[in-house]
Amino acid sequence: MKRESNKPGGLIIVDKPAGFTSHDVVAKMRGMARTRRVGHAGTLDPMATGVLVLGLERATKLLGHLALTEKEYVGTVRLGQNTVTDDAEGEITASKAAHGLAREDIDSGVALLSGAIMQVPSKVSAIKINGKRSYSRVRDGEDVEIPARPVTVSSFVVHSAHETEAEDGTPVTDLLVSVECSSGTYIRALARDLGAGLGVGGHLTALRRTRVGPYKLDRAQTLEQLQAAVDAPEGGGLPIMPVGEAADAAFTRWDVTEAQSRLLLNGARIPMPRFEADGPVAAFGPDGRFLALVENQGGKAKSLAVFAI
Repeated sequence: MKRESNKPGGLIIVDKPAGFTSHDVVAKMRGMARTRRVGHAGTLDPMATGVLVLGLERATKLLGHLALTEKEYVGTVRLGQNTVTDDAEGEITASKAAHGLAREDIDSGVALLSGAIMQVPSKVSAIKINGKRSYSRVRDGEDVEIPARPVTVSSFVVHSAHETEAEDGTPVTDLLVSVECSSGTYIRALARDLGAGLGVGGHLTALRRTRVGPYKLDRAQTLEQLQAAVDAPEGGGLPIMPVGEAADAAFTRWDVTEAQSRLLLNGARIPMPRFEADGPVAAFGPDGRFLALVENQGGKAKSLAVFAI
């Protein structure tokens, strides 16, 4: 049995550059941190930039739960063209003049894509269909049908609309938008569906993630900044957010007694209070030590991941 590392690790908030996959960033971080145990909390497409939450060592156990938190984006939607990928990375499949669109029609289309909706993910995505990635099926020439699934778009705002011309001469309208949404929402699918609703087609031309849960862009650093921290002669090293601090920021906090701490760490399901927010709860001992991530099951605390060793 492989022994778990005793290194506490923590989170690093990266400002992902365009052209990098999330896996590329993980590979870079493995070299900087000199550990193989690095993961991320939710992918970003290569075209996208912005907040990518990485976990090192034992903090990787937080990532699956962090990936489920709400996310925030700013981006540009181009009305007037469809692409095979629903973003600027794919070939254009259809074009239609999109000048003279009424702002009230655009806002009505946005309203239909806000709130609790059923969304069909982009065909060129990592969604698995019968065990195979959808993008692989599309590349193999298959006609892929992905079922719609529920997502929540808590805010979808158009900040400006600008009429211009695409490279092929098509009159298009570019929208600067911001979106706050649940995990699993495809912003490029929102662009596609907004264009479809307006009858002119649409795709995403730029995307920047500004928040994952409580972690915002102002905490993020570029790969160049992180490498400079590693190479600094004073030996400051990577700016790692400790596991306990990360958990306290992202989840409801539950302070337990010494007796409760011992029981929790021994696997006992102790009585647990109901908290206002749903989801995992971070349990802390009386000395401030982060003990475990737990959930309420029938009034008892069930451990999802233990961090105190």
